[in-house]
Amino acid sequence: MESKLSRPDPIYDPIYSLRASTEDCGILMGPEEFDAEAMAAYWRTESEEALTVARHLVEKADYSYALFFGHLAVEKLLKALYAQTRHAHAPPIHNLLRLALACEIPLDETKTDALPTITTFNLGARYPDLKRTFRSRCTRGYAEAQMTRIEEMLAWLRSRLM
Repeated sequence: MESKLSRPDPIYDPIYSLRASTEDCGILMGPEEFDAEAMAAYWRTESEEALTVARHLVEKADYSYALFFGHLAVEKLLKALYAQTRHAHAPPIHNLLRLALACEIPLDETKTDALPTITTFNLGARYPDLKRTFRSRCTRGYAEAQMTRIEEMLAWLRSRLM
């Protein structure tokens, strides 16, 4: 039996942490066992679930968290694209522009502008400043406009998946 002390610390070893969490879902994560199709399908499903949550949160007028889950939907679809195109595990990062560049997909100016904005929804919802600036900016109109942007990005990313 393996001692817990011999395992890498997931805080300092994100690949170990990713492997451990996805093995719980029945997905093999070792480089020698990597299944790009299964991993892409896993991330696509995760993306759709995050989008469903985002839509529910918009309906409940919880706009900052709706945008956070919109960010997750884009991030997870980018990770599906990465697995599919690179035949490797997506890096454990949340910066959408960095992920898109790592996927080596062509980005026009609209997408290059949108991805950093959508990335801010991750930080704005999770780590609000003392004045709650992001949450106060998340009106219904702002959230609906940003969700449209997110949905357009997701449609474009889906069109790039096989």
